[in-house]
Amino acid sequence: MTSVYFITWGCSANQADTEQMKGLLQEAKFEVIESLDDADIVILNSCSVKSPSEIAFFKKLKEVKAEHPYKIIIIAGCIAQTAPDKLKKYTLIGTKQIHNIVEIVEEALNDNIVKALETGEMPPLNLPKVRKNPIIEIIPISRGCLGACTFCKTKAARGNLISYPIEDIVNEAKKAVSEEVKEIWITSQDTGCYGFDLDTNLAKLLHELVKIPGRFKIRIGMMNPDHLLKFKDEFFDVFADKKIFKFLHLPVQSGSDKVLQTMNRKYIVKDFLGLVNEIKEKFPRINFATDIITGFPGETEEEHWETLNLIRNIHPDIVNISKFWPRPKTPAAKMKQLPTEVVKLRSKVIRDICVNIFRMRNERWLDWEGEIIIDEKGKNAGQWIGRNKSYKPVIVEGNYKLGDIIKIKVVKITSWDLRGEVIS
Repeated sequence: MTSVYFITWGCSANQADTEQMKGLLQEAKFEVIESLDDADIVILNSCSVKSPSEIAFFKKLKEVKAEHPYKIIIIAGCIAQTAPDKLKKYTLIGTKQIHNIVEIVEEALNDNIVKALETGEMPPLNLPKVRKNPIIEIIPISRGCLGACTFCKTKAARGNLISYPIEDIVNEAKKAVSEEVKEIWITSQDTGCYGFDLDTNLAKLLHELVKIPGRFKIRIGMMNPDHLLKFKDEFFDVFADKKIFKFLHLPVQSGSDKVLQTMNRKYIVKDFLGLVNEIKEKFPRINFATDIITGFPGETEEEHWETLNLIRNIHPDIVNISKFWPRPKTPAAKMKQLPTEVVKLRSKVIRDICVNIFRMRNERWLDWEGEIIIDEKGKNAGQWIGRNKSYKPVIVEGNYKLGDIIKIKVVKITSWDLRGEVIS
């Protein structure tokens, strides 16, 4: 039996693509394995959202080619879609061709180099899948986005927004719950604009998902703030449901309106701040995440301080900090870049401030008692990671298995997680 090994980078949407490709190959009687050394075929599902991700991909590709010169290598994902000129010797499968993976692999086995990069169709949502985590169902609710950020390369890889119908998404979620899944992750390049092309929205989708019987929770993927502002009241109404993790990821990117305009972000800081304050007022236990790009071309010291002040103001639980890195073929790559040492220093200052804020936010959970879902093994033997109602990671020790729901008390915190003792 021909064996296949996957290496996957990037977001949960990319992970969902890998799970579906694995499912299709397994259904076609290929053996999906967890050992690179033993594989006949290696599929690298790539990510191009940041330059370090792209650098890591090409480094890994070089290593695999050097150490396993006789293995068949297939490139999937965003880099295959956006940089085929750099991968002329390889079979490529683009972001909207994953449902054709079996045919692509068969062509590669016959020594044919194929470039499956067409974007005119959508992969069906009900493809078979092999879950990376058996208790987590990742559902891509749409593909593409409505943005045109000057720093982003994802648009070129994923295209414009195309949403899946609510009925199709709900059917996938029902199937997952029947298979004892405990967490449903709804993901896309931007969940906030879901359904705008179908005259619906994310809130309406969530209203249908929470009706599904069963003991599970929904994690909502990243959404841009300008889209949420368009239906926030309807969203807040359904977000209160106990089946939804009180976790939101709203990337602001900068605390300067001038920088946001240069980035082509469609909101101003005042609107973002008002939205965050309203969310925190309605949901005091919210686990709030945001993204910051530091050292964007033209960012002044004053504008950098505006970002620092915004972070101090909103007190996020998570901040994904990215040092600006020019992405090829993006408008921002043509702008005058800041000195590397300036970008590094600004990034360090933001990181140092954030670590203190994270700890303060986690201190609110000391002595909290409640249920967590065990969804990950810890680093040490007998150690497990669970998620509470706000999707906060809680580390516990004991004899558990994925999917167990246990009651704990938080007895200790760090800047990154909570530490719990089981009370029942």
